[in-house]
Amino acid sequence: MPTVPTLPGVTSRLIDTPRLQQHVLFSGPEDGIPVVFIHGNFSAATYWEELMLSMPPQYRCIAPDLRGYGDTEDKVIDGTRGARDWSDDLKALSDALGTKAAHLVGWSAGGGAILQFALDYPELVASLTLVAPVSPYGFGGTKGLAGTPCYDDCAGSGGGTVNPEFVKRIQAGDRSAEDPNSPRNVINAFYYKAPFKAGREEAFLEAALLEKTGVDKYPGDLTPSANWPNVAPGTLGPINALSPKYFNASGIVDLAKKPPVLWVRGDADQIVGDASFFDFGTLGQLGFVPGWPGADVFPPQPMVGQTRAVLEAYQAKGGAFKEVVIADAGHSPHIEKPSEFLAAFTAHLAAV
Repeated sequence: MPTVPTLPGVTSRLIDTPRLQQHVLFSGPEDGIPVVFIHGNFSAATYWEELMLSMPPQYRCIAPDLRGYGDTEDKVIDGTRGARDWSDDLKALSDALGTKAAHLVGWSAGGGAILQFALDYPELVASLTLVAPVSPYGFGGTKGLAGTPCYDDCAGSGGGTVNPEFVKRIQAGDRSAEDPNSPRNVINAFYYKAPFKAGREEAFLEAALLEKTGVDKYPGDLTPSANWPNVAPGTLGPINALSPKYFNASGIVDLAKKPPVLWVRGDADQIVGDASFFDFGTLGQLGFVPGWPGADVFPPQPMVGQTRAVLEAYQAKGGAFKEVVIADAGHSPHIEKPSEFLAAFTAHLAAV
């Protein structure tokens, strides 16, 4: 049984692969067209269930808990491989389920995972849907549309940039609303545009709290740096995996066969944006982190601009992409505005 009970119509299975035992949610006909949904950081497959149940009947919906999250086997993420541990895990899952090209959907960090999968296993990708995705140049520590590292050691990204109070509260299983750093309050303040609250708030919180924590897990380890803000990436865990030191998916522009891309984002996203409240460039500019070296050295990372620049280059080299901006939505447009998201998404799938 999964830790978080599923909605009627969604089934849960543990799938054994040569890499790890993966917890996976399913809906739709077993012989349907596969659509694979990949969650982001501090979340799990649970966050996709309503969308899965809203899909047209010809689709087989598949939503795994990534390594490090949910009810999937607890195995360490090698951050020096970027998103390749997740990509290889998904390939092993594909092999176990019967290899077939699928439509891939990635939310936030999951967007990085499916971009890496497209680089590693392009023959298994029918289309890509990026939902509020991490920049193709990773999270934190870069500037400009070409994703240039602010420092050679990529200081300002990786495991040392995560709020330690938030991590402590995850480890304590904090379900309260007493502090801005409580997991419940972080989800409600940053995943959505206020005053939205998810109808399944308790289930989403419970699923997110399953994330594995520690210096070798979330947020991962760090390396001291002489460069502001004095922490550089370590080698373990999901946040190091998404550091620009190890992750760069801009190579999708050179794929020989380019699957169509749908990019969906909310217009009020505070996590992935050109002035993210989780980026040290933004925090330094606002005076929340002392010693900021200025916009020439460490500006806010233009996350949206970087994604658009890569996708425009992708298009210039023969690919196709569509950007959809959903009004009055934050970091979770598929949850906040499900009808608008579903309309864009199903139209994208039908056109492939």
